[in-house]
This record gives sequence, structure tokens and C-alpha cells, in this order.
Amino acid sequence: MTTVPAPPGAPTEALLTQRLLDTLQPVQLEVLDESWQHSGHVGANDSGQGTHFRVRISAEAFRGKSPVARHRLVYDALQDFLDQGLHALAIEASLPPA
Repeated sequence: MTTVPAPPGAPTEALLTQRLLDTLQPVQLEVLDESWQHSGHVGANDSGQGTHFRVRISAEAFRGKSPVARHRLVYDALQDFLDQGLHALAIEASLPPA
């Protein structure tokens, strides 16, 4: 099986993680590249990397915000990655434990 490298400038788990740490200062954060699960789907590339991500995040910045507003904060933080080829983002956004 031949591995195709991710396109130059493709989003990575590390880049998304650092951006979310810098902008939302979460107490818990997990970023998973699930692109390989979407091979052959619209928005996927041949590398199986950098197009479909799952974000599990818990941050004080979400306090008092609706679920839609929490998602908007995550999308806003990652907008330039969406512009660069991030095709799908599954977000699980919660408040930190009390």
C-alpha cells in the first residue's frame, strides 16, 4: 500500500490543537484527524489526512453560551484552516467540570 503525503499546508492535529489552546484556553482538548475514514467522499484528498477532524473541547469560554454559540467559537478559531482545505469538523464542546 502506497502512502500519499498530505498536501502542503494541509491542516494537522498539531496545528488545530495549538490554535484552540491559544484562542480558547481549554481545560480539556482532543483533536483527531479522521480523514482516513472518509476516503473517496466529497472533500477528502488522496492522502487521507487534513480534511476531516473531530474536536472534543471543554473551556470556560463556553460558559453562558448556547451549544450553537460554542460551536461558532470553535469555527471562528479555525476559520483559516477551513479556508485551506479542512472540509469537515465534528465538534463536541462542553463546560469544564465544576
